[in-house]
Amino acid sequence: MPTPIISKRAPIYADVPDEKWNDWRWQLSHRLNSAEDIEKVLSLTESERRALQKQDLFRVDVTPYYISLIDPNDPNDPVRKQIIPVSEEMDAFTSMMEDSLAEDRHSPVPGLVHRYPDRVLMLVTTQCASYCRYCTRSRIVGDPGQTFNRQDFEMQIEYLKRTPQVRDVLLSGGDPLVLAPKILEELLTRLREIPHIEIVRIGSRVPVFMPMRITQELCDMLAKFHPLWLNIHVNHPNEISTELAEACDRMSRAGIPLGNQSVLLAGVNDCVHLQRELVQKLTRIRVRPYYLYQCDLVEGAGHFRTPVAKGIEIIEGLRGHTSGYAVPQFIVDAPGGGGKIPVMPNYMLSMSDHKMIVRNYEGYVTTYEEPTEYQSHDPKTCKFCQNKRPEPGQTGLTGLLDGEQMFIKPHGFDELHNRDGVQHRLKDESKWKPLGIGSGETD
Repeated sequence: MPTPIISKRAPIYADVPDEKWNDWRWQLSHRLNSAEDIEKVLSLTESERRALQKQDLFRVDVTPYYISLIDPNDPNDPVRKQIIPVSEEMDAFTSMMEDSLAEDRHSPVPGLVHRYPDRVLMLVTTQCASYCRYCTRSRIVGDPGQTFNRQDFEMQIEYLKRTPQVRDVLLSGGDPLVLAPKILEELLTRLREIPHIEIVRIGSRVPVFMPMRITQELCDMLAKFHPLWLNIHVNHPNEISTELAEACDRMSRAGIPLGNQSVLLAGVNDCVHLQRELVQKLTRIRVRPYYLYQCDLVEGAGHFRTPVAKGIEIIEGLRGHTSGYAVPQFIVDAPGGGGKIPVMPNYMLSMSDHKMIVRNYEGYVTTYEEPTEYQSHDPKTCKFCQNKRPEPGQTGLTGLLDGEQMFIKPHGFDELHNRDGVQHRLKDESKWKPLGIGSGETD
C-alpha cells in the first residue's frame, strides 16, 4: 500500500521541539496571518501580497503544520491556493451572494439552520484552525464579533427540545474541534440528553489543518457520545500526510465513522485522474468519500468556480473505474436555500412501460425488463406509511407520488392566471390538499 506523504516542517520551524510542534494549542497560537509572517515560508506573488495587505479581506490564518505542506517554490501549489488569498478574491462575478445558501433565512434561533425536516445544522463557533478562501460562511466565520455566546447556545438547545421531528444534529461553524475540550463535551452531553436526537455529526477540517488536535484523549471523549459521525474535508492528495492518516486511524479505532466532503476548485482538483487518486487514498485511510460539492456562489470565490459539467465528468471517470465506496455524490447546493441536489451522468437512456435502456461506465448499452405483474404497495395497509410524520409543507415531490397533493404551485400562480377576475381552477381541486404551508404555494 502506498505510504501517505510524510509532512515536512518549513525551515523556519526546524528548531521547534517536537513537544511543541505536536501540541495543537501551540499550532493555534502560532498561526500565520500577515504578509510578513507568510513570506518567511513562501515567496509571495504580487497578487498574494496585494490581497494580504487588504484590511477588509476575509480573515487569513494558517497553522504552521498546514503551511509546511506547501511547496514554497510552486506558486500554483494546490494547498497554497486553498489558504493564501489572491487579488481575484476582490472581483465580483455574476450571481455572487453573501449568503448563497440562505442559511440566515432558515435560522429559527441564532446559529441554528433548520432547512430539512428531520435534521438541523448547529453552528457552534465562528472560528477555524485555518480559513479556506472559498468559505461558504465567510460572512460570519473568522469574525470575532460574530461569535456565538452562552445565550445563543441555550436558545439552540431549547429549540431542539421543543422540536421532536429533529433526529439528526450536525455540528459545524466555524469548526467544532477548535472549541475548548470542556465546552465541546458539555455541548455533546446536552444534545445526548434530548431523547429524540438519534445521531450527532461533526463537520471538521481540523484533522487536515491540525491533525495533532486528534489526541487519544479527544477520541475517548467523543466515543462516549455514540452514535457519532465525523466528516473531514480533504480536497487534494497532497493533504493526506502521515499525521492525517494517524489521526484518522485513532478516530476509526474509537468507533467514529469517517467521511470526506471536498469542494470542486478550479486549479486545485478539477482533474478526473487527480480525483481518482484522492478518493483512493482516502479509502486507504478508512475515510469514505461522501460529497464532492460544486463551489458555492459566495463572495470571493469566483476564481475557484468550474462549470457543473466538470463535476459530472469527474463522476463519469470514477463510477466503474474505482470502488463504489470511493465514489462521492456530486452535489450542487442550490442557491437561495434549495438544499443539496445530487447531479450525475445519465445512465438511463430511455424507457417504456415494460423496459428500460441503460448504459454502464464503458458505454455498454443493455435493456432491463420490467415486471409484467406487480402488486403495488398499499399505503393503507403499511404500518410505516400510517406512522409517517412529515413536517407540514415539506413533503415535496413525494407528496405528489403518494397522492396527498396533485400539484405544486409556484409563487403567484393564482394571481397570474386570474384573468379578468375569472379564476381558472381544476374542477376537482377542492379534494386535494395544498402542498405549501398555509397558501399551497412554494417560495
